Amino acid sequence: MNPVTRKDDADYIVENVKEHTDYFRDSLAMIASENIISPMAREMMVSDFCDRYAEGLPGARYYQGNEFVDKVEVHATQLAKELFQVPYADTRPISGTVANLGVLFALTKPTDVITVPNVSDGAHISTARFGAVGVRGLEPVPYPFDVENMNIDVDGAIKVIKEVKPKLALFGMSVYLFPSPITEMIDALREVDAMVWYDAAHVLGLIAGKHFQDPFREGVDVMTGSTHKTLPGPQHGIILADPKTERMSEEKFLRKLNYGVFPGVLSNHHLHTMASLGISLAEHLEYGEEYAGQIIRNAQALGQAMHERGFNVLCEHLGFTESHTIAVDVKEHGGGTPLVEALESANIVTNKNLLPWDPTDAAMNPSGIRLGAQELTRIGMKESEMDAVAELFKRICIDKEDPDSVRPDVVELKSGFQDIHYCFGGGKAYKYHRIVE
Repeated sequence: MNPVTRKDDADYIVENVKEHTDYFRDSLAMIASENIISPMAREMMVSDFCDRYAEGLPGARYYQGNEFVDKVEVHATQLAKELFQVPYADTRPISGTVANLGVLFALTKPTDVITVPNVSDGAHISTARFGAVGVRGLEPVPYPFDVENMNIDVDGAIKVIKEVKPKLALFGMSVYLFPSPITEMIDALREVDAMVWYDAAHVLGLIAGKHFQDPFREGVDVMTGSTHKTLPGPQHGIILADPKTERMSEEKFLRKLNYGVFPGVLSNHHLHTMASLGISLAEHLEYGEEYAGQIIRNAQALGQAMHERGFNVLCEHLGFTESHTIAVDVKEHGGGTPLVEALESANIVTNKNLLPWDPTDAAMNPSGIRLGAQELTRIGMKESEMDAVAELFKRICIDKEDPDSVRPDVVELKSGFQDIHYCFGGGKAYKYHRIVE
């Protein structure tokens, strides 16, 4: 028997990446925090940019060899400013959470009070004491939540804001069904001299596509986001700002943001994903409004179709959603964990999710599932396909059909949707590229 070589180890990894690609080619990908980048954006990921360093700002680097990196970064930053209509953008953060940490390091100090949405109500873990907020040593105070309408309780939140006088007030969710009530709360926030921050990770592309709320025009000072959800770019982050706070001058505010990112939370900023983000921003300037509108129509159609088939889709009285996401209470059908496992066996990729009435220690066995329509939209599906998807869910979750018998129908449906839309040139979504033979 020939001994195992290190090349065998490498081949093992390559083979599993290939099988992963094949699996998603034949699957309905419905994780609300994922998407697929365009072929042009993907090409940037395997360019020489992936091997290089560029600490600092364009024109003031600590390394040489950054002439073309500087040109790309300046242009990508300008595209971000244009897309979001803001005077400041930073395309350096390497993820949404790193962008969040950059803001926290820039605008707060340990023991400061920050008001936040609660994780159990659908917020991201970075807002919690065990996440980025806790890493910075802040005191998070949650907003009261309106469970029926899946949004912040405005009257209760205003009362909390006036009582605790936060230095920074955060809006943003991971289960983001409806716009945050910033307009209704902005007077109270300004009254206590709070800076206002919006984590747009999930809805960044919807905001840019003019189909969600407009946080900066509603009074927000700074907005962060990851760039691979409804904005279909690489796994990267971004910070945008148009400060209105009277706590400090605009110049000081923006200078703090710069230093919060570097040297605050990163050194090199992953140049290949920054270049890929630039491509994605240009594509969203061209196609984003059309894409965002179709995402929301698809999500609403999916919610309606599942509701008609007996699922408890949250907020039926509000049309289920105004974003890419629907939330479904599946407790009566077995709960989130067993259902997402059954769906995965049938090539439907989703995630289990806490709902507001779940205990916080039920994260691994919650009542809900969260579904996103953004990737199905990216490959060309529309409202009629959402009806077909809902029927597949019913067969598995309600009818308890064997996932093995449903899988061929999933693969057949997906076979007609293999190309990427809303981008320059289009191309195959699930093509495997073998670079080294």
